[in-house]
Amino acid sequence: MNKSNKFSPEVRERAVRLVQEHRGEYLSLLAAVESIAPKIGCVPQTLLEWVKRAEVDAGARPGTATAEAQRIKELERENKELRRANKILRTASAFFAQAELDRKLKS
Repeated sequence: MNKSNKFSPEVRERAVRLVQEHRGEYLSLLAAVESIAPKIGCVPQTLLEWVKRAEVDAGARPGTATAEAQRIKELERENKELRRANKILRTASAFFAQAELDRKLKS
């Protein structure tokens, strides 16, 4: 499930900065986002997600920061790989243990 990033990080940062700078001019965050999103060329929901993510990363909103989420994802991937390797090693160990037992019984 690869998403193509239509907007560069620079455009995202600029859009978020615009919302943050002009937020006081509007009645709500959503009103600011709905006004600025067409100027950037994105839908309001996308811009709102960028603003929320920036606030989480800055510590202004509760949630998992982007860097932490990426680290968690990497650790989960590594954990999955290690579990798979352990399963292979257990299977191989059982196979060789059985082979050793069979060999001793034949002697």
